[in-house]
Amino acid sequence: MTFEQLRTFLTVARMGGVRKAAEQMHVSQPAVSTRISSLESYLGTELFSRVSTGVVLTRNGVLLQQHAEQIMELMERIKADVMAVDSISSLLRLGVAETVAQTWLPDFLTELHRVFPRLNIEVSVDISLNLREMLMDRSLDLTILMGPISEYSTDNLDLPPFELAWYRPIDLQEPDLRTTPVITYNRNSRPHRELSQELRDRYGITAQVFPTNSLSTGFEMVASGIGVGILPHVLGRRLVEENRIATFDPGWQPTPLRFTATYIGEPRNELISRAAKVAQKIAFQHHEAIYGQ
Repeated sequence: MTFEQLRTFLTVARMGGVRKAAEQMHVSQPAVSTRISSLESYLGTELFSRVSTGVVLTRNGVLLQQHAEQIMELMERIKADVMAVDSISSLLRLGVAETVAQTWLPDFLTELHRVFPRLNIEVSVDISLNLREMLMDRSLDLTILMGPISEYSTDNLDLPPFELAWYRPIDLQEPDLRTTPVITYNRNSRPHRELSQELRDRYGITAQVFPTNSLSTGFEMVASGIGVGILPHVLGRRLVEENRIATFDPGWQPTPLRFTATYIGEPRNELISRAAKVAQKIAFQHHEAIYGQ
């Protein structure tokens, strides 16, 4: 019985099938099947039963799962306590929301490379809704998104908020929010939902929201006169300094965006946990450098 067999067994149990486990582990399906068969032969018992949706644990499989999880948790503790961080070689699949990608992501990647010089990093930039789904499907290891994710298996590290600000075209001195389109985050985001409700409550059904999946496009839409925008202050400062757009105050401010570094905490992976803490450190350093707090 090997650690690799136990790790494969746990992955099949969590994913509910050999194919999904193979995709998660980046190995072939025959390799996964062989490891499970060898483990069953060694233990002299069946660990899985086939069902229409994949596989489920047998009674003995459930018993093994409890022991295997304890063994893997102990392995992670050993790595955390004994292994030198500069010797860790692995792949980290990182998912990041665009707001972070355009602000402190480069500093985060630089620090990760310094702490884990042998770590390979694969970065995906997407909307938070998609990042959440990819994390829960185990196709991402660590996500920086609008959180938290309220699932028992996830751990969320709080990050500093992103303040939002109102922006207008230079030649639009007094925007009428009853008729002027408001440009903001994509339709499937929390800011879009909250903004739409607030605009309807304040200005009636004539208020318009123009969503965009690209923050840079959103700022360009404001600069070109299409409408006003509720967009991240940290990204709008440069355009204001260049006199391409201007800020304004309609009498109320949107709620700051809350972000988290979120990852699957059950089972625990020490590398991912450490990477999340690095992200948290860099995020607060970036926030302090801008706002002094």
